[in-house]
Amino acid sequence: MVSRDSKIRILWPGVTLVDWMPIMTAYLVLGSIGLLLVLLIHGKISPAILFSTWAGAYYLFGLVPEKVYLSAFTNSALATLILLMLVSLALERTPILDKLSTMLFRGGKAVSAVFRLSLVAAVFSAFLNNTAVVGAFLGVVTKQRLIAPSKVLIPLSYASLFGGIITLVGTSTNLVVNSFTVSAGLPALGMFQFAWVGLPTALICILVLSLTSRLLPDNRTADDISSSQRYFLEAQVQQDSPLAGRTIEQNRLRRLDGLYLVEILREGRLISPVNPEEVLLAGDVLIFSGETEKVQALKQFDGLAVFGTDVPELLHSNLVEAVISNESELANRTLRDVDFRTMFDAGVVGIRRGDRQLRGQLGQITLHVGDALLLAVGPDFKQHRNIDRNFHVLDDTLQRPVLNTLQSTLAMSGFAVVILLSALEIAPLFSGLLVLLAALLITKILTLSELRRRFPFELMIIIASALSVAHALDASGAADLIASVMRSAFDAYGVMGAFVGVYLITMLLTELITNNAAAALAFPIALSTAKAFGVDPTPFIMAIAYGASACFLFPFGYQTHLMVYSPGRYRVKDFFRVGLPIAIVYSLCILILVPIVFPF
Repeated sequence: MVSRDSKIRILWPGVTLVDWMPIMTAYLVLGSIGLLLVLLIHGKISPAILFSTWAGAYYLFGLVPEKVYLSAFTNSALATLILLMLVSLALERTPILDKLSTMLFRGGKAVSAVFRLSLVAAVFSAFLNNTAVVGAFLGVVTKQRLIAPSKVLIPLSYASLFGGIITLVGTSTNLVVNSFTVSAGLPALGMFQFAWVGLPTALICILVLSLTSRLLPDNRTADDISSSQRYFLEAQVQQDSPLAGRTIEQNRLRRLDGLYLVEILREGRLISPVNPEEVLLAGDVLIFSGETEKVQALKQFDGLAVFGTDVPELLHSNLVEAVISNESELANRTLRDVDFRTMFDAGVVGIRRGDRQLRGQLGQITLHVGDALLLAVGPDFKQHRNIDRNFHVLDDTLQRPVLNTLQSTLAMSGFAVVILLSALEIAPLFSGLLVLLAALLITKILTLSELRRRFPFELMIIIASALSVAHALDASGAADLIASVMRSAFDAYGVMGAFVGVYLITMLLTELITNNAAAALAFPIALSTAKAFGVDPTPFIMAIAYGASACFLFPFGYQTHLMVYSPGRYRVKDFFRVGLPIAIVYSLCILILVPIVFPF
Protein backbone atom coordinates (compact mmCIF):
# COMPACT_ATOMS: atom_id res chain seq x y z
CA MET A 1 0.00 0.00 0.00
CA VAL A 2 1.37 3.38 -1.02
CA SER A 3 1.12 6.15 1.52
CA ARG A 4 -0.10 9.64 0.67
CA ASP A 5 3.44 11.01 1.16
CA SER A 6 4.73 8.39 -1.27
CA LYS A 7 2.27 9.54 -3.91
CA ILE A 8 3.53 13.07 -3.51
CA ARG A 9 7.10 11.85 -3.91
CA ILE A 10 6.16 9.88 -7.02
CA LEU A 11 4.64 13.02 -8.60
CA TRP A 12 7.93 14.90 -8.03
CA PRO A 13 10.74 12.70 -6.69
CA GLY A 14 12.38 14.16 -3.64
CA VAL A 15 9.78 16.91 -3.16
CA THR A 16 7.12 16.90 -0.41
CA LEU A 17 3.98 19.03 -0.30
CA VAL A 18 5.72 21.29 2.22
CA ASP A 19 8.53 21.81 -0.30
CA TRP A 20 6.16 22.17 -3.24
CA MET A 21 4.08 25.14 -1.98
CA PRO A 22 7.00 27.61 -1.64
CA ILE A 23 8.22 26.63 -5.10
CA MET A 24 4.76 27.25 -6.56
CA THR A 25 4.58 30.59 -4.73
CA ALA A 26 7.97 31.63 -6.10
CA TYR A 27 6.92 30.79 -9.65
CA LEU A 28 3.58 32.58 -9.27
CA VAL A 29 5.31 35.72 -7.98
CA LEU A 30 7.84 35.49 -10.78
CA GLY A 31 5.02 35.19 -13.32
CA SER A 32 3.23 38.19 -11.83
CA ILE A 33 6.45 40.23 -12.06
CA GLY A 34 6.69 39.22 -15.71
CA LEU A 35 3.15 40.52 -16.25
CA LEU A 36 4.05 43.74 -14.42
CA LEU A 37 7.04 44.22 -16.70
CA VAL A 38 4.91 43.66 -19.83
CA LEU A 39 2.36 46.24 -18.66
CA LEU A 40 5.11 48.74 -17.82
CA ILE A 41 6.61 48.34 -21.29
CA HIS A 42 3.17 48.69 -22.86
CA GLY A 43 2.90 52.07 -21.15
CA LYS A 44 -0.88 52.49 -21.24
CA ILE A 45 -1.28 52.23 -17.46
CA SER A 46 0.56 54.56 -15.09
CA PRO A 47 3.51 52.95 -13.21
CA ALA A 48 2.04 54.33 -9.98
CA ILE A 49 -1.20 52.41 -10.55
CA LEU A 50 0.64 49.22 -11.53
CA PHE A 51 3.10 49.17 -8.62
CA SER A 52 0.44 50.09 -6.04
CA THR A 53 -1.87 47.36 -7.41
CA TRP A 54 0.87 44.73 -7.26
CA ALA A 55 1.96 45.81 -3.76
CA GLY A 56 -1.65 45.72 -2.55
CA ALA A 57 -2.19 42.27 -4.06
CA TYR A 58 0.95 40.88 -2.40
CA TYR A 59 -0.23 42.33 0.92
CA LEU A 60 -3.72 40.82 0.57
CA PHE A 61 -2.26 37.40 -0.31
CA GLY A 62 0.00 37.49 2.75
CA LEU A 63 3.31 37.82 0.93
CA VAL A 64 3.95 41.26 2.48
CA PRO A 65 3.18 41.72 6.21
CA GLU A 66 1.12 44.76 7.18
CA LYS A 67 4.02 46.27 9.08
CA VAL A 68 6.32 46.01 6.05
CA TYR A 69 3.63 47.34 3.72
CA LEU A 70 3.00 50.44 5.86
CA SER A 71 6.65 51.04 6.79
CA ALA A 72 7.51 51.32 3.08
CA PHE A 73 5.75 54.70 3.04
CA THR A 74 7.85 55.92 5.97
CA ASN A 75 11.18 54.69 4.64
CA SER A 76 13.83 57.26 5.63
CA ALA A 77 15.49 57.30 2.21
CA LEU A 78 12.12 57.83 0.52
CA ALA A 79 11.31 60.70 2.89
CA THR A 80 14.71 62.24 2.07
CA LEU A 81 13.95 62.00 -1.66
CA ILE A 82 10.58 63.74 -1.20
CA LEU A 83 12.20 66.54 0.80
CA LEU A 84 14.92 66.95 -1.82
CA MET A 85 12.39 67.30 -4.62
CA LEU A 86 10.40 69.89 -2.66
CA VAL A 87 13.51 71.94 -1.91
CA SER A 88 14.44 71.70 -5.59
CA LEU A 89 11.32 73.68 -6.46
CA ALA A 90 13.10 76.76 -5.13
CA LEU A 91 16.50 75.88 -6.56
CA GLU A 92 15.14 75.52 -10.10
CA ARG A 93 13.94 79.15 -9.98
CA THR A 94 17.37 80.64 -9.36
CA PRO A 95 18.66 82.75 -12.29
CA ILE A 96 22.13 81.17 -12.28
CA LEU A 97 21.46 78.77 -15.15
CA ASP A 98 19.86 81.50 -17.24
CA LYS A 99 22.92 83.73 -16.84
CA LEU A 100 25.30 80.90 -17.69
CA SER A 101 23.35 79.88 -20.77
CA THR A 102 24.10 83.15 -22.56
CA MET A 103 27.83 82.33 -22.45
CA LEU A 104 27.62 78.77 -23.75
CA PHE A 105 26.94 79.42 -27.44
CA ARG A 106 29.63 81.99 -28.12
CA GLY A 107 31.61 81.31 -31.26
CA GLY A 108 28.88 79.29 -32.95
CA LYS A 109 30.93 76.05 -32.99
CA ALA A 110 28.73 73.04 -32.30
CA VAL A 111 31.40 70.74 -30.82
CA SER A 112 32.75 73.31 -28.36
CA ALA A 113 29.21 74.42 -27.45
CA VAL A 114 28.20 70.82 -26.75
CA PHE A 115 31.27 70.36 -24.53
CA ARG A 116 30.62 73.56 -22.54
CA LEU A 117 26.89 72.93 -22.20
CA SER A 118 27.39 69.27 -21.22
CA LEU A 119 30.00 70.17 -18.61
CA VAL A 120 27.82 72.86 -17.02
CA ALA A 121 24.69 70.69 -17.15
CA ALA A 122 26.53 67.75 -15.57
CA VAL A 123 27.90 69.88 -12.73
CA PHE A 124 24.47 71.25 -11.85
CA SER A 125 22.75 67.89 -12.34
CA ALA A 126 25.06 66.40 -9.73
CA PHE A 127 23.19 68.43 -7.11
CA LEU A 128 19.93 69.61 -8.66
CA ASN A 129 17.02 67.71 -10.16
CA ASN A 130 18.11 66.90 -13.72
CA THR A 131 14.62 67.62 -15.06
CA ALA A 132 14.92 71.16 -13.66
CA VAL A 133 18.39 71.59 -15.20
CA VAL A 134 17.25 70.49 -18.67
CA GLY A 135 14.10 72.59 -18.31
CA ALA A 136 16.16 75.68 -17.46
CA PHE A 137 18.28 75.34 -20.62
CA LEU A 138 15.50 74.13 -22.92
CA GLY A 139 14.01 77.52 -23.77
CA VAL A 140 17.41 79.17 -24.28
CA VAL A 141 18.70 76.40 -26.55
CA THR A 142 15.60 76.34 -28.75
CA LYS A 143 15.45 80.12 -29.17
CA GLN A 144 19.14 80.84 -29.95
CA ARG A 145 20.07 81.02 -33.64
CA LEU A 146 23.85 80.38 -33.58
CA ILE A 147 23.65 76.57 -33.51
CA ALA A 148 20.84 74.24 -34.56
CA PRO A 149 19.03 73.16 -31.37
CA SER A 150 19.05 69.58 -32.65
CA LYS A 151 22.85 69.58 -32.34
CA VAL A 152 22.81 70.23 -28.59
CA LEU A 153 19.50 69.06 -27.06
CA ILE A 154 20.29 65.33 -26.95
CA PRO A 155 23.75 66.07 -25.46
CA LEU A 156 22.02 68.29 -22.87
CA SER A 157 19.78 65.40 -21.84
CA TYR A 158 22.65 62.89 -21.75
CA ALA A 159 24.80 65.29 -19.71
CA SER A 160 22.09 65.50 -17.06
CA LEU A 161 22.41 61.72 -16.72
CA PHE A 162 26.19 61.94 -16.43
CA GLY A 163 25.88 64.49 -13.63
CA GLY A 164 23.30 62.39 -11.84
CA ILE A 165 25.72 59.50 -11.25
CA ILE A 166 28.24 61.66 -9.37
CA THR A 167 26.37 62.15 -6.08
CA LEU A 168 23.66 60.53 -4.00
CA VAL A 169 21.27 63.43 -4.73
CA GLY A 170 22.18 63.71 -8.42
CA THR A 171 19.19 61.69 -9.57
CA SER A 172 16.12 60.20 -7.95
CA THR A 173 17.37 56.77 -9.07
CA ASN A 174 20.32 56.92 -6.67
CA LEU A 175 18.00 57.79 -3.81
CA VAL A 176 15.61 55.02 -4.85
CA VAL A 177 18.48 52.51 -4.76
CA ASN A 178 19.49 53.92 -1.38
CA SER A 179 15.95 53.37 -0.09
CA PHE A 180 16.15 49.71 -1.13
CA THR A 181 19.58 49.42 0.47
CA VAL A 182 18.35 50.80 3.79
CA SER A 183 15.23 48.62 3.62
CA ALA A 184 17.45 45.55 3.15
CA GLY A 185 19.24 46.36 6.41
CA LEU A 186 22.48 47.47 4.73
CA PRO A 187 24.40 50.71 5.44
CA ALA A 188 23.05 53.77 3.63
CA LEU A 189 25.00 55.00 0.60
CA GLY A 190 27.22 58.05 1.12
CA MET A 191 26.79 61.46 -0.50
CA PHE A 192 29.93 61.21 -2.66
CA GLN A 193 30.27 57.41 -2.69
CA PHE A 194 29.11 57.51 -6.31
CA ALA A 195 31.76 60.04 -7.38
CA TRP A 196 34.73 57.65 -7.43
CA VAL A 197 33.21 55.91 -10.44
CA GLY A 198 30.70 58.53 -11.58
CA LEU A 199 33.09 61.48 -12.01
CA PRO A 200 35.65 59.86 -14.34
CA THR A 201 32.81 58.15 -16.24
CA ALA A 202 31.03 61.49 -16.69
CA LEU A 203 34.17 63.27 -17.94
CA ILE A 204 35.05 60.52 -20.44
CA CYS A 205 31.48 60.35 -21.74
CA ILE A 206 31.28 64.15 -22.15
CA LEU A 207 34.42 64.07 -24.30
CA VAL A 208 33.00 61.27 -26.45
CA LEU A 209 29.63 63.02 -26.63
CA SER A 210 31.24 66.23 -27.91
CA LEU A 211 32.81 64.32 -30.79
CA THR A 212 29.80 62.15 -31.64
CA SER A 213 27.46 65.17 -31.63
CA ARG A 214 28.54 65.60 -35.26
CA LEU A 215 26.26 62.61 -36.00
CA LEU A 216 23.19 64.56 -34.91
CA PRO A 217 20.97 66.07 -37.61
CA ASP A 218 20.88 69.78 -38.37
CA ASN A 219 17.16 70.34 -37.99
CA ARG A 220 17.57 74.07 -38.20
CA THR A 221 14.22 75.64 -38.96
CA ALA A 222 13.14 79.06 -40.05
CA ASP A 223 11.81 81.53 -37.55
CA ASP A 224 9.26 79.93 -35.23
CA ILE A 225 6.57 82.30 -36.42
CA SER A 226 6.91 81.49 -40.09
CA SER A 227 7.23 77.75 -39.43
CA SER A 228 4.01 77.88 -37.45
CA GLN A 229 2.02 79.35 -40.37
CA ARG A 230 1.41 75.90 -41.79
CA TYR A 231 -0.73 75.19 -38.74
CA PHE A 232 -3.34 77.80 -39.62
CA LEU A 233 -6.21 78.48 -41.96
CA GLU A 234 -7.92 81.84 -41.95
CA ALA A 235 -11.39 82.90 -43.10
CA GLN A 236 -13.42 86.14 -42.86
CA VAL A 237 -17.11 86.67 -42.19
CA GLN A 238 -18.49 88.80 -45.05
CA GLN A 239 -20.85 91.75 -44.56
CA ASP A 240 -23.92 89.91 -45.89
CA SER A 241 -23.05 86.55 -44.32
CA PRO A 242 -25.88 84.68 -42.55
CA LEU A 243 -23.24 83.64 -40.00
CA ALA A 244 -23.18 87.17 -38.54
CA GLY A 245 -25.37 87.66 -35.51
CA ARG A 246 -25.36 83.96 -34.60
CA THR A 247 -23.18 82.08 -32.10
CA ILE A 248 -20.37 79.66 -32.89
CA GLU A 249 -22.54 76.78 -31.72
CA GLN A 250 -25.51 77.87 -33.82
CA ASN A 251 -23.31 78.14 -36.92
CA ARG A 252 -21.95 74.59 -36.36
CA LEU A 253 -18.35 75.83 -36.41
CA ARG A 254 -17.16 73.75 -33.45
CA ARG A 255 -17.15 70.25 -34.97
CA LEU A 256 -15.60 70.55 -38.41
CA ASP A 257 -13.88 67.75 -40.33
CA GLY A 258 -10.19 68.10 -39.45
CA LEU A 259 -10.41 71.82 -38.50
CA TYR A 260 -10.65 73.54 -35.14
CA LEU A 261 -11.60 77.18 -34.44
CA VAL A 262 -8.81 78.62 -32.33
CA GLU A 263 -9.27 82.40 -32.29
CA ILE A 264 -11.27 85.28 -33.65
CA LEU A 265 -9.58 88.50 -34.77
CA ARG A 266 -12.05 91.37 -34.35
CA GLU A 267 -11.14 95.00 -35.00
CA GLY A 268 -7.50 94.58 -34.03
CA ARG A 269 -8.01 92.44 -30.93
CA LEU A 270 -7.94 88.71 -30.38
CA ILE A 271 -10.69 86.63 -28.80
CA SER A 272 -8.96 83.56 -27.44
CA PRO A 273 -9.97 80.95 -26.54
CA VAL A 274 -13.30 81.06 -28.37
CA ASN A 275 -16.45 80.46 -26.33
CA PRO A 276 -19.15 78.42 -28.15
CA GLU A 277 -21.63 81.16 -27.20
CA GLU A 278 -19.53 83.88 -28.86
CA VAL A 279 -21.64 85.80 -31.40
CA LEU A 280 -19.98 86.36 -34.78
CA LEU A 281 -19.89 89.81 -36.35
CA ALA A 282 -19.38 90.83 -39.96
CA GLY A 283 -15.68 91.36 -40.61
CA ASP A 284 -14.52 88.82 -38.00
CA VAL A 285 -11.45 86.84 -39.04
CA LEU A 286 -11.71 83.22 -37.92
CA ILE A 287 -8.43 81.36 -37.29
CA PHE A 288 -8.63 77.58 -37.71
CA SER A 289 -6.01 74.94 -36.99
CA GLY A 290 -5.65 71.26 -37.83
CA GLU A 291 -5.54 69.79 -41.32
CA THR A 292 -5.41 73.06 -43.21
CA GLU A 293 -5.69 71.32 -46.57
CA LYS A 294 -9.29 70.48 -45.65
CA VAL A 295 -10.39 73.93 -46.73
CA GLN A 296 -13.47 72.42 -48.35
CA ALA A 297 -14.95 71.98 -44.88
CA LEU A 298 -15.44 75.78 -44.77
CA LYS A 299 -16.98 76.10 -48.22
CA GLN A 300 -20.32 74.90 -46.88
CA PHE A 301 -20.81 78.21 -45.08
CA ASP A 302 -22.30 81.07 -47.06
CA GLY A 303 -20.55 84.40 -46.63
CA LEU A 304 -17.32 82.94 -45.24
CA ALA A 305 -14.35 83.93 -47.42
CA VAL A 306 -11.28 81.71 -47.22
CA PHE A 307 -8.29 83.71 -48.35
CA GLY A 308 -5.09 81.85 -47.62
CA THR A 309 -2.97 80.60 -44.74
CA ASP A 310 -1.06 83.73 -43.79
CA VAL A 311 -1.72 84.71 -40.20
CA PRO A 312 -1.75 88.36 -39.08
CA GLU A 313 1.23 89.60 -37.09
CA LEU A 314 -1.03 90.09 -34.10
CA LEU A 315 -1.59 86.34 -33.88
CA HIS A 316 2.15 85.62 -33.85
CA SER A 317 2.63 87.45 -30.57
CA ASN A 318 -0.03 85.26 -29.01
CA LEU A 319 1.65 81.91 -29.77
CA VAL A 320 3.47 79.90 -27.13
CA GLU A 321 5.24 76.57 -27.55
CA ALA A 322 5.18 74.19 -24.60
CA VAL A 323 6.32 70.62 -23.98
CA ILE A 324 4.17 68.26 -21.91
CA SER A 325 6.06 67.40 -18.71
CA ASN A 326 6.40 64.02 -17.06
CA GLU A 327 4.22 65.30 -14.17
CA SER A 328 1.42 66.42 -16.48
CA GLU A 329 -2.13 65.15 -16.07
CA LEU A 330 -2.51 65.47 -19.86
CA ALA A 331 -0.46 62.34 -20.57
CA ASN A 332 -2.46 59.54 -22.23
CA ARG A 333 -5.55 61.78 -22.45
CA THR A 334 -7.09 63.85 -25.22
CA LEU A 335 -7.72 67.61 -25.27
CA ARG A 336 -11.44 66.92 -25.19
CA ASP A 337 -11.06 64.65 -22.12
CA VAL A 338 -9.50 67.41 -20.01
CA ASP A 339 -11.43 70.45 -21.34
CA PHE A 340 -8.13 72.07 -22.27
CA ARG A 341 -9.47 75.57 -22.92
CA THR A 342 -11.06 75.92 -19.51
CA MET A 343 -8.08 74.40 -17.71
CA PHE A 344 -5.39 76.62 -19.26
CA ASP A 345 -7.19 79.51 -21.04
CA ALA A 346 -5.51 78.42 -24.27
CA GLY A 347 -6.29 76.69 -27.52
CA VAL A 348 -4.03 74.09 -29.11
CA VAL A 349 -2.97 75.17 -32.59
CA GLY A 350 -0.73 72.22 -33.41
CA ILE A 351 0.86 69.13 -31.88
CA ARG A 352 4.30 67.78 -32.76
CA ARG A 353 5.83 64.49 -31.61
CA GLY A 354 9.52 64.35 -32.41
CA ASP A 355 9.89 65.35 -36.06
CA ARG A 356 6.25 64.51 -36.92
CA GLN A 357 3.44 67.01 -37.14
CA LEU A 358 0.41 65.10 -35.81
CA ARG A 359 -2.56 65.24 -38.12
CA GLY A 360 -6.26 64.74 -37.67
CA GLN A 361 -8.73 66.30 -35.28
CA LEU A 362 -6.61 67.71 -32.47
CA GLY A 363 -9.21 67.16 -29.78
CA GLN A 364 -9.14 63.39 -30.38
CA ILE A 365 -5.35 62.87 -30.36
CA THR A 366 -4.03 61.02 -27.29
CA LEU A 367 -1.25 63.17 -25.83
CA HIS A 368 2.11 61.80 -24.67
CA VAL A 369 4.81 63.13 -22.36
CA GLY A 370 7.26 65.10 -24.51
CA ASP A 371 4.72 66.23 -27.10
CA ALA A 372 5.24 69.85 -28.19
CA LEU A 373 2.06 71.90 -28.27
CA LEU A 374 1.74 75.19 -30.11
CA LEU A 375 -0.71 77.19 -28.01
CA ALA A 376 -2.75 80.29 -28.75
CA VAL A 377 -3.01 81.62 -25.21
CA GLY A 378 -5.57 83.88 -23.62
CA PRO A 379 -4.80 86.74 -21.21
CA ASP A 380 -5.12 84.51 -18.13
CA PHE A 381 -2.77 81.75 -19.33
CA LYS A 382 0.22 82.99 -17.35
CA GLN A 383 -1.79 83.24 -14.13
CA HIS A 384 -2.88 79.59 -14.15
CA ARG A 385 -1.03 77.83 -11.35
CA ASN A 386 -1.05 74.46 -13.07
CA ILE A 387 1.18 75.60 -15.95
CA ASP A 388 4.54 74.67 -14.39
CA ARG A 389 3.32 71.20 -13.40
CA ASN A 390 1.97 70.34 -16.85
CA PHE A 391 4.39 72.09 -19.23
CA HIS A 392 7.93 73.13 -19.93
CA VAL A 393 7.16 76.48 -21.54
CA LEU A 394 9.70 77.49 -24.20
CA ASP A 395 8.70 81.16 -24.22
CA ASP A 396 10.92 83.16 -21.83
CA THR A 397 8.22 85.77 -21.18
CA LEU A 398 5.92 83.14 -19.69
CA GLN A 399 8.40 81.43 -17.36
CA ARG A 400 7.78 81.55 -13.63
CA PRO A 401 9.31 84.56 -11.85
CA VAL A 402 12.92 83.83 -10.88
CA LEU A 403 14.25 84.45 -7.39
CA ASN A 404 15.94 87.74 -6.66
CA THR A 405 19.61 87.92 -5.65
CA LEU A 406 18.95 87.65 -1.91
CA GLN A 407 16.53 84.75 -2.30
CA SER A 408 18.87 82.91 -4.68
CA THR A 409 21.78 83.35 -2.30
CA LEU A 410 19.74 82.02 0.61
CA ALA A 411 18.44 79.03 -1.33
CA MET A 412 21.73 78.01 -2.96
CA SER A 413 23.94 78.62 0.08
CA GLY A 414 21.49 76.82 2.33
CA PHE A 415 21.47 73.83 0.01
CA ALA A 416 25.28 73.84 -0.20
CA VAL A 417 25.53 73.82 3.61
CA VAL A 418 23.10 70.88 3.84
CA ILE A 419 25.12 68.88 1.31
CA LEU A 420 28.41 69.70 3.05
CA LEU A 421 27.11 68.74 6.50
CA SER A 422 25.80 65.47 5.10
CA ALA A 423 29.06 64.70 3.29
CA LEU A 424 31.07 65.35 6.46
CA GLU A 425 28.56 63.21 8.43
CA ILE A 426 27.87 66.11 10.79
CA ALA A 427 24.13 66.17 10.17
CA PRO A 428 21.86 63.69 8.34
CA LEU A 429 20.67 64.76 4.91
CA PHE A 430 17.04 64.38 5.99
CA SER A 431 17.46 66.75 8.94
CA GLY A 432 19.30 69.34 6.87
CA LEU A 433 16.68 69.31 4.11
CA LEU A 434 13.88 69.55 6.65
CA VAL A 435 15.41 72.69 8.21
CA LEU A 436 16.08 74.18 4.77
CA LEU A 437 12.51 73.55 3.63
CA ALA A 438 11.21 75.27 6.77
CA ALA A 439 13.49 78.26 6.07
CA LEU A 440 12.28 78.49 2.46
CA LEU A 441 8.66 78.49 3.67
CA ILE A 442 9.30 81.09 6.38
CA THR A 443 11.03 83.43 3.92
CA LYS A 444 8.19 82.82 1.41
CA ILE A 445 10.60 81.61 -1.26
CA LEU A 446 8.30 78.59 -1.36
CA THR A 447 4.61 78.52 -0.50
CA LEU A 448 2.38 75.76 0.80
CA SER A 449 0.21 75.99 -2.30
CA GLU A 450 3.26 75.41 -4.50
CA LEU A 451 4.26 72.39 -2.41
CA ARG A 452 0.76 70.95 -2.71
CA ARG A 453 0.72 71.56 -6.46
CA ARG A 454 4.13 70.01 -7.14
CA PHE A 455 4.23 67.30 -4.48
CA PRO A 456 5.72 64.16 -6.12
CA PHE A 457 2.79 61.97 -5.11
CA GLU A 458 3.13 59.48 -7.97
CA LEU A 459 6.85 58.98 -7.36
CA MET A 460 6.20 58.37 -3.66
CA ILE A 461 3.55 55.76 -4.52
CA ILE A 462 5.87 54.03 -7.03
CA ILE A 463 8.84 53.80 -4.67
CA ALA A 464 6.88 52.82 -1.56
CA SER A 465 4.96 50.18 -3.52
CA ALA A 466 8.16 48.98 -5.18
CA LEU A 467 9.65 48.36 -1.72
CA SER A 468 6.74 46.02 -0.99
CA VAL A 469 7.14 44.34 -4.38
CA ALA A 470 10.84 43.81 -3.66
CA HIS A 471 9.96 42.28 -0.27
CA ALA A 472 7.54 39.88 -1.98
CA LEU A 473 10.21 38.89 -4.49
CA ASP A 474 12.62 38.13 -1.66
CA ALA A 475 10.19 36.52 0.79
CA SER A 476 8.57 34.26 -1.84
CA GLY A 477 11.92 32.93 -3.02
CA ALA A 478 11.41 34.36 -6.53
CA ALA A 479 14.55 36.49 -6.23
CA ASP A 480 16.54 33.45 -5.08
CA LEU A 481 15.14 31.54 -8.06
CA ILE A 482 16.45 34.19 -10.45
CA ALA A 483 19.73 34.32 -8.57
CA SER A 484 20.17 30.56 -8.95
CA VAL A 485 19.62 30.93 -12.69
CA MET A 486 22.19 33.75 -12.72
CA ARG A 487 24.58 31.54 -10.75
CA SER A 488 24.15 28.68 -13.22
CA ALA A 489 24.46 30.94 -16.27
CA PHE A 490 27.57 32.75 -15.08
CA ASP A 491 29.20 30.06 -12.94
CA ALA A 492 31.89 29.50 -15.56
CA TYR A 493 32.68 33.23 -15.52
CA GLY A 494 32.62 33.65 -11.74
CA VAL A 495 31.27 36.57 -9.76
CA MET A 496 32.49 39.05 -12.39
CA GLY A 497 30.26 37.41 -14.99
CA ALA A 498 27.27 37.66 -12.64
CA PHE A 499 28.09 41.32 -11.97
CA VAL A 500 28.12 42.05 -15.71
CA GLY A 501 24.86 40.14 -16.10
CA VAL A 502 23.11 42.17 -13.38
CA TYR A 503 24.33 45.42 -14.93
CA LEU A 504 23.15 44.43 -18.43
CA ILE A 505 19.73 43.33 -17.13
CA THR A 506 19.29 46.69 -15.39
CA MET A 507 20.46 48.56 -18.47
CA LEU A 508 17.97 46.66 -20.64
CA LEU A 509 15.13 47.33 -18.19
CA THR A 510 15.83 51.07 -18.05
CA GLU A 511 15.59 51.28 -21.83
CA LEU A 512 12.22 49.51 -21.76
CA ILE A 513 10.61 51.08 -18.68
CA THR A 514 11.34 54.05 -16.41
CA ASN A 515 14.67 54.18 -14.59
CA ASN A 516 13.11 54.04 -11.12
CA ALA A 517 10.98 51.04 -12.08
CA ALA A 518 14.08 49.34 -13.52
CA ALA A 519 15.97 49.85 -10.25
CA ALA A 520 12.99 48.54 -8.27
CA LEU A 521 12.76 45.31 -10.26
CA ALA A 522 16.51 44.70 -10.55
CA PHE A 523 17.54 45.39 -6.94
CA PRO A 524 16.24 42.17 -5.30
CA ILE A 525 17.82 40.16 -8.14
CA ALA A 526 21.17 41.86 -7.55
CA LEU A 527 21.04 41.34 -3.79
CA SER A 528 20.11 37.65 -4.10
CA THR A 529 22.84 37.12 -6.72
CA ALA A 530 25.46 38.62 -4.40
CA LYS A 531 24.26 36.31 -1.61
CA ALA A 532 24.35 33.31 -3.95
CA PHE A 533 28.02 34.00 -4.67
CA GLY A 534 28.73 34.87 -1.03
CA VAL A 535 30.28 38.27 -1.82
CA ASP A 536 29.86 41.89 -0.71
CA PRO A 537 26.62 43.22 -2.27
CA THR A 538 27.98 46.78 -2.67
CA PRO A 539 29.32 46.39 -6.24
CA PHE A 540 26.02 44.80 -7.29
CA ILE A 541 24.08 47.65 -5.69
CA MET A 542 26.25 50.20 -7.51
CA ALA A 543 25.71 48.26 -10.76
CA ILE A 544 21.96 48.77 -10.27
CA ALA A 545 22.39 52.51 -9.61
CA TYR A 546 24.66 53.12 -12.61
CA GLY A 547 22.78 50.68 -14.85
CA ALA A 548 19.42 52.34 -14.14
CA SER A 549 20.88 55.63 -15.40
CA ALA A 550 22.28 54.05 -18.58
CA CYS A 551 19.35 55.10 -20.77
CA PHE A 552 20.86 56.33 -24.04
CA LEU A 553 19.42 54.33 -26.94
CA PHE A 554 15.76 55.36 -27.03
CA PRO A 555 13.90 58.51 -25.98
CA PHE A 556 11.06 56.81 -24.10
CA GLY A 557 12.81 55.55 -20.96
CA TYR A 558 13.84 58.85 -19.41
CA GLN A 559 11.93 62.07 -18.80
CA THR A 560 14.65 64.48 -19.99
CA HIS A 561 14.92 62.60 -23.31
CA LEU A 562 11.20 63.14 -23.83
CA MET A 563 11.63 66.82 -22.92
CA VAL A 564 14.05 67.38 -25.83
CA TYR A 565 12.49 64.90 -28.27
CA SER A 566 9.96 67.25 -29.88
CA PRO A 567 11.79 70.62 -29.50
CA GLY A 568 14.76 69.03 -31.30
CA ARG A 569 12.48 67.54 -33.98
CA TYR A 570 14.31 64.24 -33.48
CA ARG A 571 13.59 60.79 -34.77
CA VAL A 572 14.14 57.69 -32.64
CA LYS A 573 17.17 56.73 -34.74
CA ASP A 574 18.89 60.02 -33.78
CA PHE A 575 19.03 58.84 -30.16
CA PHE A 576 20.28 55.43 -31.22
CA ARG A 577 22.95 56.83 -33.56
CA VAL A 578 24.55 59.00 -30.87
CA GLY A 579 23.49 56.91 -27.88
CA LEU A 580 25.09 53.63 -28.98
CA PRO A 581 28.74 54.79 -28.73
CA ILE A 582 27.90 56.58 -25.48
CA ALA A 583 26.25 53.44 -24.06
CA ILE A 584 29.33 51.36 -24.96
CA VAL A 585 31.83 53.82 -23.45
CA TYR A 586 29.65 54.38 -20.36
CA SER A 587 29.23 50.64 -19.77
CA LEU A 588 32.93 49.93 -20.18
CA CYS A 589 33.77 52.63 -17.63
CA ILE A 590 31.24 51.25 -15.12
CA LEU A 591 32.20 47.59 -15.58
CA ILE A 592 35.91 48.37 -15.23
CA LEU A 593 35.80 50.94 -12.42
CA VAL A 594 33.14 49.51 -10.07
CA PRO A 595 35.02 46.26 -9.22
CA ILE A 596 38.18 48.31 -8.64
CA VAL A 597 36.57 50.93 -6.38
CA PHE A 598 34.10 48.52 -4.73
CA PRO A 599 35.80 45.08 -4.65
CA PHE A 600 33.67 41.95 -4.27
